[in-house]
Amino acid sequence: MGEHLWYIPNTVEAGHRGDEVREDWDTLDHSTELALAVERHGWAGALLGTGWGRPDTFTVAAALAARTTTFKPLIAVRPGYWHPANFAAASATLDRLSRGRVLVNVVSGLDDPAAYGDGEFDQSRRYARTLEFLRLVRRLWGEDGVTFHGEHYRVTDSTLRPRPWGAEEGRHPPLYFGGASPAAEEVAAREADVQLFWGEPLDGVAERIARLRALGERLERPHPPLEFGLRVTTVVRDTSEQAWRAAEQKVARMARQGAHDPEAAQRRGAVGQRRLLDLVDRGEVLDSCLYTAPGRYGGAGAGSTWLVGSAREVADALLRYRELGVTHFVLSDTPYQREIARIGDQLLPLLRKFEPR
Repeated sequence: MGEHLWYIPNTVEAGHRGDEVREDWDTLDHSTELALAVERHGWAGALLGTGWGRPDTFTVAAALAARTTTFKPLIAVRPGYWHPANFAAASATLDRLSRGRVLVNVVSGLDDPAAYGDGEFDQSRRYARTLEFLRLVRRLWGEDGVTFHGEHYRVTDSTLRPRPWGAEEGRHPPLYFGGASPAAEEVAAREADVQLFWGEPLDGVAERIARLRALGERLERPHPPLEFGLRVTTVVRDTSEQAWRAAEQKVARMARQGAHDPEAAQRRGAVGQRRLLDLVDRGEVLDSCLYTAPGRYGGAGAGSTWLVGSAREVADALLRYRELGVTHFVLSDTPYQREIARIGDQLLPLLRKFEPR
């Protein structure tokens, strides 16, 4: 069973990806308003963005968990921010206090590592470090007396208290992970619970799922089968014509003003981002309604490609990903607060109608 999640940008600058600018946009009250809207409109929770120079994601997640009842924060973290034992303790504590609501998204990509004292710039070593991070966090969540002497991390006879909610039955916060390079895919196949994809066409996602499943078998993955998720922008309106008009207006605005995405430059060299940018050469619209033009004008990550159409059309597109094995969806559009309601009310019932029983 997967999750239907939204996205809360968690930035220090207003207007992220065309969001509305309000006087209280950077307050806990406004973030709580978004999280409560997520609850009301059928979402399980939301991804909270991370990056040096943003509000600390874990602190924001803890505050929102305290002000909500069902909201699940998908907490994006980088191994360079935390020692895994400290993170295992903090996340287990929040998971226990929130009665099992913590989700974790581990990010290996560079942001501004020198600014916080992370001297590991080599990509292959960063993924090797992430592998150790995930492996050690898993062990600390579930074992007593953990001793681990790796290349990047060391603990001796370490026992974590409290454990995550439900640890007695083998449960722990799900570990989401992204990345498209061979090194990233090995990390996912070995230690992640959910591999997140950007909005690639169906054939690309199918190819990657097949490769990751085969890799997991070859590496003798010791955990339950890897699950898959899609992080993508969804532009939904009452009719297809209205949705495409809105999408084209948004892209025209990006062309005039630039996307103003602070992470765009950092992501340009990433394998997954290059895969998205290369899609523009295949066509402006791929599959049924995957719009590639945003990537041409500065959209990055989930802002590079958009699914555009009526709720029925976008739901059909997402259900095709589900047929490939994608069960976790992290969706968004701006203005975030308005679209939480529109997409939650119009799209989510269609997805749930066809969920496997």
